[in-house]
Amino acid sequence: MTKHFIAIIALANMAFASQAQVTANTELKSFINQSFTYFPRIKEVENTVATAKQKLEVTSINSPTVDASVAYRFVEPKIQIPLNGEEFQFAPVHSLDGHADVSYLLFDFGRLKANIERSKTDLQFAEHNVTYAKYQLASQVSTVYYNIVFLQHAISIQDSVLSFLGENKTFVENKFKNGDALKIDVLNIQTQIDAEQNRKVDLQNSLQKQINLLNYTTGLNKTQGNAFDFEIPLENIDAAFAEAQANNPDFLLAKDKVKQSQNDLSLTQLGSKPSVVVGAEAGAKNGYVPAVNEIKFNYNAGVALKIPIYEGGRTKKQVALSQTLVKQNELAIETLNSNYRKDIEQALTDLSSNLERIKNTKGQIDQAKYANRLAESRFQNGVGTNLELTNASTNLQRAALSKLQYQYQLCLAKVELARLIGYKYW
Repeated sequence: MTKHFIAIIALANMAFASQAQVTANTELKSFINQSFTYFPRIKEVENTVATAKQKLEVTSINSPTVDASVAYRFVEPKIQIPLNGEEFQFAPVHSLDGHADVSYLLFDFGRLKANIERSKTDLQFAEHNVTYAKYQLASQVSTVYYNIVFLQHAISIQDSVLSFLGENKTFVENKFKNGDALKIDVLNIQTQIDAEQNRKVDLQNSLQKQINLLNYTTGLNKTQGNAFDFEIPLENIDAAFAEAQANNPDFLLAKDKVKQSQNDLSLTQLGSKPSVVVGAEAGAKNGYVPAVNEIKFNYNAGVALKIPIYEGGRTKKQVALSQTLVKQNELAIETLNSNYRKDIEQALTDLSSNLERIKNTKGQIDQAKYANRLAESRFQNGVGTNLELTNASTNLQRAALSKLQYQYQLCLAKVELARLIGYKYW
């Protein structure tokens, strides 16, 4: 029976990989990259990049505009006066006009440049938003992946426990037949077997749910992973926080929002600036005195200067509003700094505490193994009780599960730290 608990400890140890440089196994990387092409959310945010690029192309256009128009008007009463004994007509009854006109914004005092800068910032924001979505999805896939590893090992430990209890039940049944044990001893073991079977069913149910999540994010439902092999070097809080500020998409997006609000402020401040438009028109129409019904070719060209004079203080208030929005987005970065520093510090604390817990479980497991061997020997020699053996085996099981739990928590803390500092591990 002891061999089953040796198997329990071996399974717990196998789940924990030795620390090395920052690494993620090949299978996990393939799952993450598969999710980038499979998960609909990524396609959605990638489409916003295409939209932003098209918007930039439209904003950058500063070419002349050409319009054409054809008009007919019927005018009555006829516009005429007596002149030298005759009726002189000043306007045709049937007025015809066809022309094309060209206009071009010659000077806008920085409006076009400011709009282009705004569109470039929008494009950068869309690209960073794609990066953000990928980081979040990668973290989600990694968590699901290691949840599956944990549950598979937990089920294996549970199988070893059930195997031990099965052998113990057979041994007690033989003693009962020989009159060396009571019926209650057999029933107690069966009750424990039933309870452990229910725990296994719960674990299997949780495992299936995680496999469903893996399929939801990647389209795949099988994994060969069997170790907590995600490795990231431990850093002090200041170094990790500095990396987060430089690399994490949350910070990139926050900086983009500040830049967007600054662009909006620049555009608003240009609202009171004048504009200069040059235009030309050519076409054919009637209505020229004295032959008002004769259609003639005509053209004109000129320059127009538009100067805003009075708008009721609208621009001034819009500028104040834009300045407030800039300040709001700058304050949002300060909040982000505070939250991320806290989260990184918590992740580093989780790493340190779980490493210490794993170290401490070695003595607990050694003691539980010794107590289990002793209880088994005493029980087989008729000087110990089944209750003693069951308690010893339960303690060994708990120690093995505790070690597995700490290894699992350590791995998830590493995944979370990688997300926080913006490490691209796929």
